[in-house]
Order: sequence, then C-alpha cells, then structure tokens
Amino acid sequence: MRQIILDTETTGLEPEAGHRVIEIGCYEIEQRRSTGRTFHEYLNPGRPVDPEAMEVHGITDQFLADKPRFSEVAQGFIDFVGGAELIIHNAPFDVGFLDSELGRLGSAWGRLEDHCRVTDSLTLARRRHPGQRNSLDALCRRYGIDNSGRTLHGALLDAEILAEVYLAMTGGQVTLHLGAEEAGGPSRGAETIRPVSADRPRLPVITPSESERAAHAAWLDRLDDASNGGCVWRSINEEAST
Repeated sequence: MRQIILDTETTGLEPEAGHRVIEIGCYEIEQRRSTGRTFHEYLNPGRPVDPEAMEVHGITDQFLADKPRFSEVAQGFIDFVGGAELIIHNAPFDVGFLDSELGRLGSAWGRLEDHCRVTDSLTLARRRHPGQRNSLDALCRRYGIDNSGRTLHGALLDAEILAEVYLAMTGGQVTLHLGAEEAGGPSRGAETIRPVSADRPRLPVITPSESERAAHAAWLDRLDDASNGGCVWRSINEEAST
C-alpha cells in the first residue's frame, strides 16, 4: 500500500520534439495516510521553455539556469519511487517524458514501469464519472477539495492535491492530516472516532403500517420475478428469521 502521487512540469508537450522535464513532484502515502515524505526537484533542461508552457506553470529559463540536470537526480528519484504504485493524472504524458529522460541516460536505466507500477487517475475518474469533465480542477470542485492556492501548475502542489482527489475517489477520505493521534484520540483513516454518549436520547423506532408492509412485499415480488428468485432483501429476511 505504498503509493506515490506524481506530477511533472515540462518545457513543452512532446518529448519526441526534444522537450524535457523541468520539475518533478512526488508525494508519498502509505495505507491511505500521508507519510510526510516528498521528492521535489526543479531541473535544468538544457533548452528553452516554450512560452505556452511558461504561461501554464510560470517557470522561467532564468529560474532553471542553476538547477541540476536530470542525470544528477535520477538515482534519487528512482530510489524514492522504486517498488511503489505511482498515481498520475493523465499518466501517458508524464510517463512518456520520464521514459524519455531515462532513455537519455542509457538502456541500463530501463523504463519507469520497470521500477514501479503506474495507475492513471484520469482513467479512473472517467470510469467513475463518464461524460463529465475530469480535469484536476473539475475533480476538486466535485469532491469539495480546496485548490485555491493553484493559480499556476506546480508539480508538488498538484501532486498533493491529486492525493486528496484520489483518496476521495477511491474511498471517500478527503483529508491527509494526521491530527487524531496527536490529540490522543483513536482514529480510523483520517477521521477521529468519537464515542457515543450513553446519555443521548434513544432513537425512535417507526413501525410500518399494514399498507406500507403490503406495498413493500409487492415490490419484493417484482424484484423476485425480475431476478428469477434472486431477491437479496428477501433472502436476508429469511436468514434472519431462522
């Protein structure tokens, strides 16, 4: 259950045209909890950043001039992601660029999927929400995740946001904070479990009327007919009465 949420920024759109990775952001979660471990590097691509790409992420040639080359951080990157499941939004884009960077170092480095497993969260989102917009911003709105700090794309920030989106899509958890243990209370996932007070009022039990029972039985008959006797609700009731 060690997962790495990964994002990159690049000089342009196509590695085949010589474009390079200029930022890598990785955010680690384990057992669906943040570990606090990250990998984050800006990289000197050895070529200019396209103006259109700069408008998206705001990273300039001047800023990158004194940053390390990919070859200088490659081993640290592979060590960080090795053996994990990578969660990437629109994975073919990022994987294509990272495979291109590894290829420049020689065949001994292999491809990204030789070191870890890759899951495309965009594919997952399209299965969950067919026919809807599934960009990272759209998913944040759908799941109520605050991305107000995302005025420009940034690899580490986007990885952190994607971590919350991924957890929400796959299990309903929408926070990565670890405050429950620090407060001394028991926890489940990212939620604190609060004991129910023994003094709370008893919950009312509403008994159905005869007409409601009859309507319910008629509905179960229809389900039984449609499923060739496979009505699960009725079988559960029968098991409970034996």
